[in-house]
Amino acid sequence: MDLDLARNLPHAGFNFDNCKRNATLLSGGFKPPTTTKTGTTIVGIIYKDGVVLGADTRATEGPIVSDKNCAKIHYLAKNIYCCGAGTAADTERTTDIISSQLELHRLSTERDVRVVAANTMLKQMLFRYQGHISAALVLGGVDKTGPHIYCIHPHGSSDKLPYATMGSGSLAAMSVFESRWKPDMSENEAKLLVRDAIAAGIFNDLGSGSNVDLCVIRKDSVEYLRNYELANKKGERQLDYRFDIGATRVLHSTISDMNITERIEVVPMETS
Repeated sequence: MDLDLARNLPHAGFNFDNCKRNATLLSGGFKPPTTTKTGTTIVGIIYKDGVVLGADTRATEGPIVSDKNCAKIHYLAKNIYCCGAGTAADTERTTDIISSQLELHRLSTERDVRVVAANTMLKQMLFRYQGHISAALVLGGVDKTGPHIYCIHPHGSSDKLPYATMGSGSLAAMSVFESRWKPDMSENEAKLLVRDAIAAGIFNDLGSGSNVDLCVIRKDSVEYLRNYELANKKGERQLDYRFDIGATRVLHSTISDMNITERIEVVPMETS
């Protein structure tokens, strides 16, 4: 009986069974829903002793802020973390799948996973789906060869850089990096620079907002600083917005008598 249940379980990973159905609907004149714009600012830099990753915490659905404190820095391995921009469900699912594969790789090789291996797995998976997975990633980690930052695009291309930004607030964050980043920065300097880059995205991009998250990856330790800074603190209400009855003048009123003549007969549901 248990074997039969196991055979009926859905396959792991992403499912695109409806692609052929959707193509048929589009050829028949069906108007698909428009793309929902998402917003994010994610960054990563290399400093003297490791890597600092940063992200804002606002999740959007077009013009709606759906989550004010969303975690966008994902665990991949004990020495590798990844920031995700794009569709939140896609970034969560992608990083979960690759994280399990990296753990199996570590167990089979009996060695700590290298950052380049995580980069290869991520970009091969995204290239396989040809951009249909909306996940733009900033990958950072430290291994025996040193600190590394990779920028991975939804179609599977990647870049190895000393500092990287992605998301709708990436231009504002990159302007901060271009003017202030330098080799062999100290940890405190790197954390301040990443904080300022995320703040630039928060205050100059409507899709980014709320708080600043940081993740400091060193050779032998990791420090995940959740809500490192509350960039947009909620202010206290200064005035009382309650109004007494009669404070607003009624200009005119109309009372109508509604004669309902139609009767609706309710037929009880048959339960036999």
